[in-house]
Amino acid sequence: MDQIRQSVTLKKNQKLHTDIDMHSLDHRACSKIPRFRMEDGGKHFVFVHGLGHGAWCWYRVVAALRAAGHRATALDMAAAGAHPARADEVGSLEEYSRPLLDAVAAAAPGERLVLVGHSLGGLSLALAMERFPDKVAAAVFLAACMPAAGKHMGITLEEVRQRDRLLHARLAQLHHFSELDQTSFMRRIKPDFFMDSKTIVLNTNQEPRTAVLLGPKLLAEKLYNRSPPEDLTLATMLVRPGTNYIDDPIMKDETLLTEGNYGSVKRVFLVAMDDASSDEEMQRWTIDLSPGVEVEELAGADHMAMCSKPRELCDLLLRIAAKYD
Repeated sequence: MDQIRQSVTLKKNQKLHTDIDMHSLDHRACSKIPRFRMEDGGKHFVFVHGLGHGAWCWYRVVAALRAAGHRATALDMAAAGAHPARADEVGSLEEYSRPLLDAVAAAAPGERLVLVGHSLGGLSLALAMERFPDKVAAAVFLAACMPAAGKHMGITLEEVRQRDRLLHARLAQLHHFSELDQTSFMRRIKPDFFMDSKTIVLNTNQEPRTAVLLGPKLLAEKLYNRSPPEDLTLATMLVRPGTNYIDDPIMKDETLLTEGNYGSVKRVFLVAMDDASSDEEMQRWTIDLSPGVEVEELAGADHMAMCSKPRELCDLLLRIAAKYD
């Protein structure tokens, strides 16, 4: 794993290091935890970003963990962050997840990884857990897509689509509701989820595919609504077009994730309690698909919990790492 980049290359000869302005970061929650050496059985945290984002979004948590003496690596998936590939060159979830799969495969014998996936990054985690269960001490799904063993990987994305259709159908009939029902319903509905985002048709050698470039209004109102303005500004500068690979055949394969491999890895789902993009009910539905999964809550966290609640997230991750061998 030593060959994995520990800084995010933005452009040629320009870097954004994950320990940016360390004096401005409050990492006291992590600094209380005893330092360790890898040879003493310490864990290596490996972070995977969500749709359109990159390794850069983890900079606060990675910096805090490193400052406390822990090993932490944030990866760019293919065609994301500073990865050199273009979106039209990445045709499947497997190809997109290749940087994580290669990193886990390269882990030294005896090295125990704590994989942390955010949002869409949960699907990449699932592939790595199925391939290399013995190398993963625990997998943490942060407001993430968390597939269930024996079910196809696209089930959570399909549920989001279905709920969106039902909500819009109910919205069309809203005048038939009682005043109480209308108030309750309007608190939950999220019309036009992608808001000002742009849909891009990718130029590929196969069937046309689409990607989405997250818009600044969506970022501000649904993802970074409780995060510092600096993190929102960074996101508006660095997000790239991304796709959820919902039409990838691998997403329909109910035999892909097995109980013996994927299901054998300890899983923890972190609920972002103030997530404006995926309400608590949807996150709980995801959890219910996999009985026995440990659940933790991040109060006051928006969808980008690594930005809105970095200290609390860091503390939770260290407790999880200490709990699981």
